[in-house]
Amino acid sequence: MPDNGIEDLLRTLSPQVLGAVVRRYGHFDLAEDATQEALLAAATQWPAEGLPDEPRAWLITVASRRLTDLLRAEQARRRREDTVVQRALPEEHLAPAADGRGADSDDTLILLFLCCHQSLSPASQIALTLRAVGGLTTAEIARAFLVPESTMTRRISRAKAGIKSSGVPFGMPPEAARAARLDAVLHVLYLIFNEGYASTSGPELTRSELSAEAIRLTRIVHRLLPEDSEVTGLLALMLLTDARRPARTAQDGAPIPMSEQDRSRWNAGYVAEGVALLSEALPHGPTGQFQIQAAIAALHDEAPSAGETDWPQIEALYELLLRLSDNPVVELNHAVAVGMARGPREGLAALEKLGDRISGDHRFHAARAHLLELDGDTAGAIESYVEAARRATSLPHQRYLHSRAARLAQ
Repeated sequence: MPDNGIEDLLRTLSPQVLGAVVRRYGHFDLAEDATQEALLAAATQWPAEGLPDEPRAWLITVASRRLTDLLRAEQARRRREDTVVQRALPEEHLAPAADGRGADSDDTLILLFLCCHQSLSPASQIALTLRAVGGLTTAEIARAFLVPESTMTRRISRAKAGIKSSGVPFGMPPEAARAARLDAVLHVLYLIFNEGYASTSGPELTRSELSAEAIRLTRIVHRLLPEDSEVTGLLALMLLTDARRPARTAQDGAPIPMSEQDRSRWNAGYVAEGVALLSEALPHGPTGQFQIQAAIAALHDEAPSAGETDWPQIEALYELLLRLSDNPVVELNHAVAVGMARGPREGLAALEKLGDRISGDHRFHAARAHLLELDGDTAGAIESYVEAARRATSLPHQRYLHSRAARLAQ
């Protein structure tokens, strides 16, 4: 098997192996370290020696042995400190899990619930999800979020310590708490996707490895919860949004607004799959935020040209979304939709209603500049583009906004 095929297999097996080890032996923090070492051993040995007959079982065995070593080392350290500890080693309790789930069960969803525990900060939830469920190394996660590896190591260590101190058992949350925890899981996956699709900082507009990982993980959740309409809606939203990525940047890395993109470069397969998923989700269960956002994305993707976009329908969908979410970004997007559907002056009036809720964000000033430009107020548009560039944290966005202002000034 090619090395990239082995890498894909290891990423698929990573959460299954960690889940099996944690379910059988406990000790999430040490089990996660042991699993990472097993994955590293496989990545080193399998390309040279070939795949074992049962790759998953091989990884579980190696991770279990490594966990035994880690626990023995910890016990020895504690004994040296004269601390009396009663921690069973893996070989001392090989009984099946109390809930009757066998070694072949897939615990990925339980792992996601655990990594998104409410005791953790959003940054810690994201880091731990990418490490424990995504199978990314600490170095890979640090590179993706443009922080030193030492910083990410501390963040992940704090997250694992938080899980340990919470005392939460490894298992599905009670029915009453499951919906709220699933909302947290979907929120974390969407944050990962957004950071990949539109980086908030750094020299690149996108980080495709992050958006691709978010889509992969959301596909797993959809496979495990195929009847949940919001899970389906989130997957549809990601696909419909990521479909535009090939046309979003110019050769110099500058962003290209959707109205100017070459739509023939959009990923038609993602558009078709996203629309099919959305059609599957909407008739079942309550309509949630991700389904509505996916419907908006579908209207953009299915329009033959920017001029044929159904802006009145998009405006109506944003109004529906506002009933579900008092989110200033949603209100900002609604104001832009109003401007496109009814005229820039009405859009600007809608923007003014936002007050100071999002005026510190570069997106507010960029939207205002766009509507002012459509309204013919060149001086006002230039001023707002410059202000948006001043507040943007992404270098490609800064360059793009300055270029828009310079073009108008000519």
